[in-house]
Amino acid sequence: MLFVKTNKLKKGMRLARPIYNRDGVLLYERNSKLTSQGVLSIKAFGLLGLFILEPAEPVPPMTQEDILFERFQTMTVFALREELNRIKNDEKKSPKLQVIVNNIQRRYGHLDKKINFIQNLRSKEDYVYKHVLNVAILSAMMTHALKMSVEEQAEVVIAALLHEIGKLSVPKEILEKDEPDEAELEIISTYELTGHELIGKVLPDSPNVRRICVQAHKAMEAIQRGGTLDNKRLLQGAKVLIVAGAYDRMTAMQLDHAPESEVSAVRYLLHNQEFFDSDAIDALIRSINILIPGVSVELNTGEKAIVIKNNDHNVLRPRVLCFKNNNIIDLSEKEYDDVKVVDIMKTMDNRYIFDTKTLRENGIFVPEPEEAEMQKGIEEADEEDAEA
Repeated sequence: MLFVKTNKLKKGMRLARPIYNRDGVLLYERNSKLTSQGVLSIKAFGLLGLFILEPAEPVPPMTQEDILFERFQTMTVFALREELNRIKNDEKKSPKLQVIVNNIQRRYGHLDKKINFIQNLRSKEDYVYKHVLNVAILSAMMTHALKMSVEEQAEVVIAALLHEIGKLSVPKEILEKDEPDEAELEIISTYELTGHELIGKVLPDSPNVRRICVQAHKAMEAIQRGGTLDNKRLLQGAKVLIVAGAYDRMTAMQLDHAPESEVSAVRYLLHNQEFFDSDAIDALIRSINILIPGVSVELNTGEKAIVIKNNDHNVLRPRVLCFKNNNIIDLSEKEYDDVKVVDIMKTMDNRYIFDTKTLRENGIFVPEPEEAEMQKGIEEADEEDAEA
């Protein structure tokens, strides 16, 4: 699977991910081949790019949960866009914001299992909305993993949704620049600080929401400028927001470069614990799947391998099956201390085609995809949303 920028899309390329409209209606199914008209239509959506299957690559399995997750992202972004712009213009909250928070909490704030965190396709126009939504979803799962109170969880989710509201007022020609200069970064920062003042005005009875946003903003500025950060002085909610925000930015489609893999992002967080709180990183790792059975990886030995058993104690050191000689290597064992996963394989070069069915037939446990139940799951999700 490759990320291809919109201006590089060509007729005949196969989609790796479905595309939905604002009502959750499927526009393009996975494995659909792009037509000339389809390329023009997708360019009209303003998307930064698409995930495309390589010529010999099989369609990766997608569970019912994965499909509902991606659909939920798409539908919620439109509601969130309307609400954030209304707050920015009217400077007061409405019940709709709480409905969005409740939907996120109901779906992802009480899970006792990991999910596949699927990045959504973004345009320059909707980047902020999709970023804050993803940070809110991650924050809901992480605060639950940290056993924070329901009230604290809600504060962090609201903070995640509002923490970049100031960016909505940044002049478009600055916000959409691939590489803003120092003066432009200062302008963006000023607007963000103004946004934090707006949060305090809109939520006067929830001072911690603004406090979380301010602390996270200052921390991220310190990280970007190579400064120092005293994690001990931060609210736990701010620590969650910092880790969730950094993870989403790294793994999302960027304006100027391809996304980082989940492995690269987690390794970066773990190697920079002077900036990123260790408990928050652990909560992230306990909330989402990173290296699970079926994922193909590259080792520092130059070998290609497939993960056959994840490692709950050290997510970056799973048990793998090497393609070259069919050797099984358990990276958690001391004798393999010098062997590590460099990254997830970005291309199909020298890769055997293993699907999850093959793994299960050979006695390796992999969760069974429930694609046959997709429509039923969608209908049930719609009924729950209607009731909410």
